[in-house]
Formats: sequence, C-alpha cells, structure tokens
Amino acid sequence: MKGEVKKVVLAYSGGLDTSVILKWLKNEFGCEVIAFTADVGQAEELDHLEQKALATGASKVYIEDLREEFVRDYVFTAIKANAIYEGTYLLGTSIARPIIAKRQVEIAQLEGADAVAHGSTGKGNDQVRFELTYYSLNPYIRVISPWREWQFKSREDLITYAKKNGIPVPVTKEKPYSSDRNLLHISFEGGILENPWSAPPEDMFILSVSPEKAPDRPTLVEIDFEDGLPKRIDGRTLSPAALLSELNELGGRNGIGRVDMVENRYVGMKSRGVYETPGGTILHIAHRAIESITMDREVMHLRDSLIPKISELIYYGYWFSPEMEMLKRAVDETQKDVSGTVRLKLYKGNCTVVGRQSEKSLYHGAFATFEKDTVYNQKDAEGFIRLNALRLRIRRMMRG
Repeated sequence: MKGEVKKVVLAYSGGLDTSVILKWLKNEFGCEVIAFTADVGQAEELDHLEQKALATGASKVYIEDLREEFVRDYVFTAIKANAIYEGTYLLGTSIARPIIAKRQVEIAQLEGADAVAHGSTGKGNDQVRFELTYYSLNPYIRVISPWREWQFKSREDLITYAKKNGIPVPVTKEKPYSSDRNLLHISFEGGILENPWSAPPEDMFILSVSPEKAPDRPTLVEIDFEDGLPKRIDGRTLSPAALLSELNELGGRNGIGRVDMVENRYVGMKSRGVYETPGGTILHIAHRAIESITMDREVMHLRDSLIPKISELIYYGYWFSPEMEMLKRAVDETQKDVSGTVRLKLYKGNCTVVGRQSEKSLYHGAFATFEKDTVYNQKDAEGFIRLNALRLRIRRMMRG
C-alpha cells in the first residue's frame, strides 16, 4: 500500500498512540494525514487537540460535536432494546465506535482520501468495530492498522519514537491502566486491573463517588418516556445529550453505575473491565419499569429473547449489518406504547423503582385484585390448569 496512499483520515485522540501513528503514517507512507476527532463526551480530553495534531504534522483537523447524534441514535437505541452484554455491560465503548467510524468514512469521502486509519491494538475489540463499520459503509476503503503493521511492541517503544520525532510526551505520572470516556460511560482496563482478584483503586473513578460516601438522604427522580425514548426529567424536556448528562450527574453523586466484570472479547480472550455508567444504569432500570406496565407479555418475552443477540452484535461491531437493521426495526415496533412516567429512588449505589404510571398501562388493579371482579372467573382456572397439565400427566402415566 505504501506509495499508493496519498491521503489518510486518522481517528485521532491526541494520546501517545495516535500521536505516534500520525507521525508514523507521514514517515512511512509519505502521505498527507487528516486528523479526525469525534466529540462523544470526552470532556477535557479534547482540550488543545487541534494545536497538537497540527504540531505533529496533520494537514487538517476535524473536531466534530457528535454528542446529540450519539445519544439519540445510538445510546437510546440500545436503551430501547435493553441491550446489556453478558448480563452486566451496558456497552459504553462498543456503541461509540460505529458513529466515530461512520463520520470518519464520510470525511474521507469529502476529502478524497485514499485510506482511513485507527489506533486500536491487534488484541482488542475496537479494531473489529472500526473496520466492520468502515467496510459496511465503503466496501472499497483502504484501512491502515498500525498496531498490526509496525515494529513497536511496547509503550516505551512509542515514547522513544515520539522523542526522536519531536512529538511532545507528557511528563506526568502514567496512569497504571487505560481508560475510554464518552457520554454513556468511562471504562478502565489493563495495567493494575489485569489481576481479577485485585479491587480497583478508589481514586481511579471519575464519574461516581463510592456508595459509602454518597449522601445519607435518597434522591427521587421522575423520568418520562414516549415510545420507549426518555424525554423529560422531573417534567423538564431535555435534549438527548443533556438528559443523559443530567442523569450522569445525579447517578454519580449517589454512587450508581459501577461495574467490575470479566468479559469475553470477540477476538477470543477474556478481559477484566471496570466501568462507570451512572446515567445509563438509571435509564436501563427506568425503561424496564415503564415496559412492565405497558408491554404485552408475549411481545416482551419475544423481545427479551433477542437481547443477547442485539447486545452481541453491538459488542462485536455489527451495528451496520442487515441483521442489526432488522432487529432495530423489530425493537421499534415493540416500543410504540412504551410511554409514561417512572419514579426512582437513588441511594448509596442503588437505583430502585418506587412508582410507575402510564395512560397506556395494561395493569389494572380491578383485574389483579383478590376481591370480586367482572373479567375473571376463578373457576375457569381449573380447565386452564388441567389442559396445561395434560402432557405432564401422560408422561407420568407412561412411566408407570
């Protein structure tokens, strides 16, 4: 590919890896490099990125605010599906990759670039997520994955290359783990977390206080849903990004959303990850609660059977696949009457549902009551039970 590539769009974070990659692409390929950074809620990590990229050799820098699109079209889609990988992980990193890669491909087309590049390693999930999206949206795109091509083997190798090529290397104390942040969560892995027996250090956490240090009084919050989508907090209409940001603050203040798990990576190995997802945790619990009174039983059970597959597709990187398109349409169909209000109590790491109501509620006390009612004859249950017991009775009869 060297010599053929004239212009590359690099997914750029400004960290050591992508800074070295930017210079390495210029040195190895002799090509123009355009740096692209998607703002999906990294906060202060975006400070001074443009100046740094230009100083490292980028010919042009795109820093685009994708926060509203990210929450509206990706996070909320996962919330509607109750997507949760291996019963624990709310997919914070996984769900950000397709929107980043999608915009990167669009910029490559706008700029007439020959290739795209990313900084994911050859051992992780992100390389798959980025590249499956690239190829789904542009089957002819050229992809450069430096970690699978270059000679560097360690962080020390990158630091040496950076110093040799005049790339500024922070002299601050290195974090003994890696992290990834967006509006849905922040993840931590590697380094001191590689021993699954060792508890994560308390000073590592950013979005949440420990439950022990959370307020002694609970916080009550009400969330309004329309067709499965969260719209209001305590009666105030908010944009998707603003709504999630506020729930992050409320949840974090009350110690909600911490997860420590060992997960199965798509490439085959197990990996220990620690996550903070305060707002996403609240939305997941609230969405389940409003579904409980508005969704038909069989529709709910059928949709629930799809949750592991939907979660797996997001985790593995198949957001832009035909099967995911079909499943998203199916989920949208289930959400048409999922509207109403959920009241939650946030207290020392716990998010508890304490009320739910809806004009489309399928729950009626008159039907469920033990008192006299007009829709249920208790004697009818006898035939219902005998019919459902028939196969069980025959099985026992045949055994003698």
